[in-house]
Amino acid sequence: MAQGSRQVQTQAQQQIQTLSPQQILVVKLLELPAVELEDRIRAELLENPALEEGRDDTESEEYSDNPEADNSTSESENSEYDSLGDYLTEDDIPDYKLQENNRSKGEQPEEIPFSEATSFYETLKEQLSERNITDHQRELTEYLIGSLDDDGLLRKSLESLSDELAIYAGIEASVQELEEALNIIQDFDPPGLGARSLQECLLNQIRRKAEQENENTPLLKMEERIIKDYYDEFTRKHWDKIMQRLGLDDDDFQQVITEITKLNPRPGASLGEAIGRNFQQIVPDFIVETYDDGTINVALNNRNVPELRMSRDFTELVEEHTKNKANQSKEAKEAMMFLKQKMDSAQGFIDAVKQRQNTLMTTMKAIIDIQRPFFIEGDESLLRPMILKDIAERTGLDISTISRVSNSKYAQTNYGIYPLKFFFGDGYTTEDGEEMSVREIKKALKECIESESRKKPYTDDELTDILKEKGYPIARRTVAKYRQQMNIPVARLRK
Repeated sequence: MAQGSRQVQTQAQQQIQTLSPQQILVVKLLELPAVELEDRIRAELLENPALEEGRDDTESEEYSDNPEADNSTSESENSEYDSLGDYLTEDDIPDYKLQENNRSKGEQPEEIPFSEATSFYETLKEQLSERNITDHQRELTEYLIGSLDDDGLLRKSLESLSDELAIYAGIEASVQELEEALNIIQDFDPPGLGARSLQECLLNQIRRKAEQENENTPLLKMEERIIKDYYDEFTRKHWDKIMQRLGLDDDDFQQVITEITKLNPRPGASLGEAIGRNFQQIVPDFIVETYDDGTINVALNNRNVPELRMSRDFTELVEEHTKNKANQSKEAKEAMMFLKQKMDSAQGFIDAVKQRQNTLMTTMKAIIDIQRPFFIEGDESLLRPMILKDIAERTGLDISTISRVSNSKYAQTNYGIYPLKFFFGDGYTTEDGEEMSVREIKKALKECIESESRKKPYTDDELTDILKEKGYPIARRTVAKYRQQMNIPVARLRK
């Protein structure tokens, strides 16, 4: 078991080590919202003299750090920079090139983190990589991770997830197998992840605390009993009933409640999501315009983001050095290598910005394709069930990439500005196999409650019957769950 765990961990580390500095730069830029991207580009312009503002109009100004281009004789002569390859003897190769070559020969580089804040999905995948489990279990667990809500809870039934896997992914998985995969997630940090309800979330945190303390103290036993046996009374703050049934005095009860309120009802929110740390105001990353004929246009909001190109002055400087390369001193060659490094860095940054733009547009177009009815009408109830995996499959991008794009990004529409996460939501599968948007059901439920008589509010059973008549055949316990999620009290408290 230990050897298998070490193998999995080593494989995960090797995957990180194969990431080039360019790939890491792309990942970091991908996480940035529009405002922070502008700041990042301004900083790069100040730092790198080979980079300047302006549109890159000609192909000749593009620069590629392709080793094959440096060593070629016919194609390389078409570029004014390829003569730099003449300097790349073993003695003249700059340090930063030697470091890259050494890595390719097996030397382990210093691990470079993706960013200061990793995505929700990526954080859980890192924990998953440390588990010694089968490939099938890993596949199921990754799918469940992609199905979690932002708060870290799983609100889809395992039965519907089993159907999804069979239909969309071609993976056969029993409910029991998914239960085992879910248990793996529920063992992750922070405690409470993967719970299917707030009650289960709190219970899992209490039980984890008991495991960590290596004993189930009387206080922890009382916490567990209140959440397990008197959860309804707890959510309604019927303190007297709980105290009476458990035989607790005021001091003991207050101590228990104080500990329970320290638990985290949204464990997923405590993970490192890069949620606009420096935001002063919301600046949309996308402009989505819907026209009367049903046409939808989407564009990146690059209004204040400078366009980049290789510096013309820097290019001329390189040309001067290149003309006199025959009898250059060691200092001149070192200066040439410095220019080369700055040009590599500048072109890499330009390419990373372009890749970021392409990835963002690809993702947003896929979101619009799936949620087109909402963008046409602006009705929230028209939002279809959609998870990260849906967009990943449609775009061919990795789920972690979709997570980074949807995190801290906003879209300006005809109906207001929305975070991209707004367009993601769970679905509810009826007994007939019909998948319905949870938002749509909640909207219908809210309308029912708003239209009820204040003297005689609807009970959950009555709301269930009304919703069935409206075409939403959900169970009473589901009605109660959605009502609680919308912070709507029970009938007797709505009088």
